[in-house]
Amino acid sequence: MTELITISTISTISNNQLKLVTLNGWLYNKRGSGKILFLQIRDGTGFIQAIVNQNDVSSAEFELAKHLSQESSISITGTINKDSRAPFCGHEIWVSQIEIISHSQDYPIAKKSHGDAFLMSNRHLWMRSIKQHSILKIRASLIRAIRDYFDSHGFLLIDSPIFTPNACEGTSTLFETEWFNGQKVYLSQSGQLYQEAACAAFGKTYCFGPVFRAEKSKTRRHLNEFWMVEPEAAFMDLEGTIQLAEDFLCYTVERILNIHEKDLTNILERDLTIVKNTRKPFPRILYTDACDKIAKLGLEIKTGDDFGSPHETELTKQYDKPLIVTHFPSKIKAFYMKKDEFNPDFAKCMDLLSPEGYGEIIGGGQRENNEQTLMIEMQNHGLNLKDFEWFLDLRRYGSVPHSGFGMGLERCLAWICGLHHVRETIPFARTLDRMNP
Repeated sequence: MTELITISTISTISNNQLKLVTLNGWLYNKRGSGKILFLQIRDGTGFIQAIVNQNDVSSAEFELAKHLSQESSISITGTINKDSRAPFCGHEIWVSQIEIISHSQDYPIAKKSHGDAFLMSNRHLWMRSIKQHSILKIRASLIRAIRDYFDSHGFLLIDSPIFTPNACEGTSTLFETEWFNGQKVYLSQSGQLYQEAACAAFGKTYCFGPVFRAEKSKTRRHLNEFWMVEPEAAFMDLEGTIQLAEDFLCYTVERILNIHEKDLTNILERDLTIVKNTRKPFPRILYTDACDKIAKLGLEIKTGDDFGSPHETELTKQYDKPLIVTHFPSKIKAFYMKKDEFNPDFAKCMDLLSPEGYGEIIGGGQRENNEQTLMIEMQNHGLNLKDFEWFLDLRRYGSVPHSGFGMGLERCLAWICGLHHVRETIPFARTLDRMNP
């Protein structure tokens, strides 16, 4: 009786111990000589080592295996064997049959060092590498954890529009395009204003999608297109927002560690000491005290200045977990941010700074819920009140204290994975000097 062959994927290979299986995939790497070859195979779900012994396959198949080129697509059949010494997944496949599907010639990303510009220009191929493969798998898990957190904590997903008629956080970083009849519209910087409307209808809401900032910045922390999650809650003040941000970040980090600790340590070589220390409560510091501390660390800063990357980096080096800075100057915050009742020069806001120099990953605060005060702030910011009539309606019809925050997915992921540049955290990065591929 012919042995039944199972079609398997690498991710489910542990279910097929000692079984004859067929795997379809691509050749990632190859080594060996003489009578035995070691093929590293990837199939999109993972990586596995395939052993081709000259005695187990036909002479034609062994010659085919000897001359396989990197990224050729193949179909292999063999027996699964568990071995803790085996690279990648603790299993290997002893090949009894091999078939080539398509030859790959002169694959450009060889097993040698390449420059960042070259790799980014070949991003469509670079994501096949084991490191990039792991990063993007972790990204998918982080997205799922974010949605699970808010879905299970009473927040309703309400999508904010991508096209907006006006700015949310200043006009200098807007991508402008043309709507019908010559009307100017902009790619959204944030979905927050629309979440304010949504939370007045549903209590607690969030949006999660791409946003766009036309910042001419080349730092390792910036992308011009990135993903942001933005919760908003009615009847919530600044303290409630801080507690929500703490709980949310602890939950998502714990989820990633539970699922991907081996990927992080073995493949990305991430020291997880500080990441594992993401436990609430986080240390807090007032903006003015943070300025004093930054000055004592030898960096130039004046009260009233916003923090730059060097300020955030040196400040967070003093802590072994995320840091929350509150009450920034009102003049450097958005028009909708509520001012502190006791000192209106400062806003009821907060930035959550990740340790190890990755900067702000969460920013938010309490919103101004008084119509007249909000109108004054809009005028001070040079905004046309007619464009914001709908936003002012939220203060006219049942206004309540409300607050929320935004978290950039890619910057958070860069910190968790310990990556130098945020561009590796998104499948196809859009930066000041890159629109292709």
